[in-house]
Amino acid sequence: MNFLDQLLRAERAHHSLLCVGLDPEPARFPGAWKGDAGRIFDFCAAIVDATHDLAIAFKPQIAYFAAHSAEAQLERLIAHIRAVAPQVPVILDAKRGDIGSTAEQYAREAYVRYGADAVTLSPFMGFDSVSPYLAYPDKGAILLCRTSNPGGSDLQNQRLAEVDGQPRLYEHLARLAQGEWNTNGQLGLVVGATFPDEIARVRELAPTVPLLIPGVGAQGGDARATVKAGYREQDGRITGLVVVNSSRAILYAGNGDDFAAAARRAAQAARDELNAARS
Repeated sequence: MNFLDQLLRAERAHHSLLCVGLDPEPARFPGAWKGDAGRIFDFCAAIVDATHDLAIAFKPQIAYFAAHSAEAQLERLIAHIRAVAPQVPVILDAKRGDIGSTAEQYAREAYVRYGADAVTLSPFMGFDSVSPYLAYPDKGAILLCRTSNPGGSDLQNQRLAEVDGQPRLYEHLARLAQGEWNTNGQLGLVVGATFPDEIARVRELAPTVPLLIPGVGAQGGDARATVKAGYREQDGRITGLVVVNSSRAILYAGNGDDFAAAARRAAQAARDELNAARS
């Protein structure tokens, strides 16, 4: 089962397009846990336990763990997800981008050490920075394409004079991910919810590639506009899947002892809003 199949299985099981981002900030932990980096696993595991039946994927952001020397807690967390929600894929948000033997080690880190089902990558060093990840045929590689940050336009929105039709860089990446780079159906694309017109354009150029869409919730992206732009269905079958991430709006929905219950309520509301948009 490849990564897209895993996502589609989770969507069927939970009727969900919602990805729960796991970006633990100890300074925002509830009660006695506040400021205690030793509680990163406990906090994230509580969120997983409260939301796993509402999610199409979980997305731990590696920097939030590494900054606190909590890589062992990240390993433990992904093992916990495997135990309580084996049908929910794990996307390691690492945004790696390097070539040759270094890329091979990053791929091993993501897929072997952490056991993730997919990893986010920066593709701007070209296909040889992506290909080592494709040596794992059941794993996914999700390429930055049109990101939600304002500075993304500095490069991603520039036109390529030497390519037919002078497409913008993000459009060229979308074509590559749909076509010649995607030899085994393993690629996805990151497109920010803050640019719904660009989501629609990426979907036009990459009609079957799954789109990981951050920026809904705390970053202000509109869930309904996001689904309308990127989700496609034909004859009751999903042909263009979106995986819409929400992190802080779920993780920090409550700051008391009931934080996990508050996270569940926020996740359920987000899932229902996304489902309403696709119908």
